[in-house]
Amino acid sequence: MRSHAFAAVIAVGFVASLSSAHAQNYPTRAITLVIPFAPGGSTSIVGRGIADKMSELLGEKVVVDNRPGAGGTIGTKAVAKSDPDGYTLVLGYTGTLAIGPSLYKSAGYDPRKDFAPIGLIGNAPNSLVVHPSFPAKTVAELIAHAKLNPGKVNFGSAGAGTVSHITGEYFARTAGITLVHIPYKGTGPALTDLLGGHIPMAFAPIPASHPNVSAGKLRALAVTSTTRSSLLPDVPTMAEAGLAGFDASLYYGLAAPAGTPRPIIDKLNKVLRDALGSDEVKRQLANDGTEITPGTPEDYADFIDKDEKKWSQLIKTSGVEQE
Repeated sequence: MRSHAFAAVIAVGFVASLSSAHAQNYPTRAITLVIPFAPGGSTSIVGRGIADKMSELLGEKVVVDNRPGAGGTIGTKAVAKSDPDGYTLVLGYTGTLAIGPSLYKSAGYDPRKDFAPIGLIGNAPNSLVVHPSFPAKTVAELIAHAKLNPGKVNFGSAGAGTVSHITGEYFARTAGITLVHIPYKGTGPALTDLLGGHIPMAFAPIPASHPNVSAGKLRALAVTSTTRSSLLPDVPTMAEAGLAGFDASLYYGLAAPAGTPRPIIDKLNKVLRDALGSDEVKRQLANDGTEITPGTPEDYADFIDKDEKKWSQLIKTSGVEQE
């Protein structure tokens, strides 16, 4: 028995040493970063900036792979089922790790069990933006308009189950109005239709909407965080606009499939934090309205747990669960 126990200890030590050696050499080829939405949205803006800097720090390419569909759950599920070798990562997002598993009965992954969190990147609020031709110039005017036209005001989102979708439902319920949801395959396509006047309003992350707001192509009525955005300092929060306690911010992070060796997770966390600490990434994310919030893998795991609990409750009270 003693010899078997000794052999087991030797085996565990051997595996650990192989894992450590693998991490020291990692990466030896390109890494794929799956962004589970179409190009043009906030996830792509944030993810591509991080990927470029991590490529430089790692000495290997971090290749972005946009895989949209089903509120981001298709691409996220693909990563959950990938080999846990550190070469396939996902841009974690409130819509996919906190909303999707509750919204879709068959999302195909568990945000707590199927991923190895690497670290948080940052957060940014949504914005409520309208086409310049839309008659409402304030949130109060929009609510009044919707009450006079129940079920006739459409809003676009990045897709069913995304933060922009649930934020719209949250807004409608809080304001006591009825809105018609128009889902798109990403924020980019939704904003394209909004700019074209095909829909009157949309909820969109500030990193994606603010260039058009600044150019006067869209009008921002409110931001969904508890404080104003530095990019849109003249735009009130929902609470300031009359909806007390309203808070719907987006959070981004990096994750790998569960089972990815801890030394690789630690190396990626360090590189991510170094990237977030660089002047160019700080400047880029600040320009996009994203507040950087780095941390440990454990910090991100705790956050995923709390964020999922918050949004799952909103989904249940909104009654928007889908098959």
